[in-house]
Amino acid sequence: MKKLLLFFVCGMLWVSSLKAQQTQYMVFEFIKVENDQLFDYIEFKDLMEKVYRQALSDKRIKGWDFWALQSGASQADFQYIMVTYYNDPVQMMNGLDEQSMIEYTKIAYPHLTSVQVSKLFQESLAMRDMPMRLYMREIAETKDNFPMKPGVLASFDLMKANEGQFDTYEKAEEEVFLPIHQKRIEQGLMGHWSLLRTALPLGSEAKSTHLTMNIYKDYMQFFNAQSYEDMNQTDSQREAVNKGLNSRDQKWVYLATLENVVR
Repeated sequence: MKKLLLFFVCGMLWVSSLKAQQTQYMVFEFIKVENDQLFDYIEFKDLMEKVYRQALSDKRIKGWDFWALQSGASQADFQYIMVTYYNDPVQMMNGLDEQSMIEYTKIAYPHLTSVQVSKLFQESLAMRDMPMRLYMREIAETKDNFPMKPGVLASFDLMKANEGQFDTYEKAEEEVFLPIHQKRIEQGLMGHWSLLRTALPLGSEAKSTHLTMNIYKDYMQFFNAQSYEDMNQTDSQREAVNKGLNSRDQKWVYLATLENVVR
């Protein structure tokens, strides 16, 4: 009996540890590039893809995306969104320092000298600005096997939970909106959905507390999803949806197209 109990406890601890390891951490970097440098930056993002592939091989990151903004806030603020995926919060906060990036570039471009690599990085840093960076932790997602590849469309919805309704909002997302998005995926109206919470402590003046990622394979699927209305939704379900909507303020919705991806 004692052995059985010990086995059960160890099993529960293993499952808990496995779940913790599966938690995904993500850094969103909103990038602004001056109009006269956009062409040069297109070349730079291709270089970054090769660098992040080296970082993935070295297990420094879990993945990397580069999105071109289609709509949202004024495009004078930024034109690109770079998302880096990590396995744990320590890796996320440490990120990739400049020296590591340079070393990975040397591996990706063995024909370049150290001087050429350093110059390339200084020039790239000078052409961009990052007006906003978000450190996020994924807390809920749909069950799917959606393949991330160039051309995929996404809306990044920045939310701010209303004062005193933080738990109410998260409960609504997980118990009301997650099943709705799961149903859309099963009906072929969506590819993937996830809810992220800020990973850093925030005060009441924070612009956002949460972010949802809504992924579609193309514009056709996106517009079909927008026009879809669930006619079988009950009055109690509609009430739950409205209660969830009233628990948060939708600050911005950014529509973007995936241009580069590392997995």
